[in-house]
Amino acid sequence: MLKIAYGDNCLSQTQVFEWHRRFREGREDVEDDKRSGRSIETMTAENIETVRDFVKITKKSSVRFMEMELGIPKTIIHRILIEKLGLRKLNSKFVPHRLTDDQKLNRIGHCRDIIRETQRDENFLKTIVTGDETWCFQYDPETKRQSAEWRSPDEGNPKKCRLEKSRIKTMLIVFYDSKGIIHKEFVPSGTTVTAEYYLEVLKRLVGRVRRIRPEYRDLT
Repeated sequence: MLKIAYGDNCLSQTQVFEWHRRFREGREDVEDDKRSGRSIETMTAENIETVRDFVKITKKSSVRFMEMELGIPKTIIHRILIEKLGLRKLNSKFVPHRLTDDQKLNRIGHCRDIIRETQRDENFLKTIVTGDETWCFQYDPETKRQSAEWRSPDEGNPKKCRLEKSRIKTMLIVFYDSKGIIHKEFVPSGTTVTAEYYLEVLKRLVGRVRRIRPEYRDLT
């Protein structure tokens, strides 16, 4: 209704909501807030340092929120972040779990052991057998890219139904070295992977290693 009545001279919807909030909280003055005196039109050294300090404390702040808190136009803040501070706002990356300090120290120790053994024997890395587990679904629907087809202009676009991943899944355990996969097996449906179960998996792995990797026959 405000837009219809006042056209381009009307406040934006965001500004209307902001002023409504201020009036609801008891504000009566309609003048803009007084600024702290800093220049708000240029990328001054003071503004750059102000933005730098603010970002160190609140790294998740939006440019609009920083504009409200600092009194610096968001266009200037954006330029400072990109051009002067060399920052980019990146989404968080999901990881399986966070390591504790003790786990980090253990990893450092293991890495140092590997480096030391590699310096002693240049073929050491080739003798390492490692493994991993993953969930395998009974079927995985094609992605939009995977279902693309070469067609002439008069054939139109191909169609496919939207499918969800299968709820039937099983765990696959795989062990491999520098030459490739040594042993793999699926965990039977309904089986819980306990320490006892994994011990049996490792016994089968040792037998497999001795059969296909003669150089590992002295493995204990």
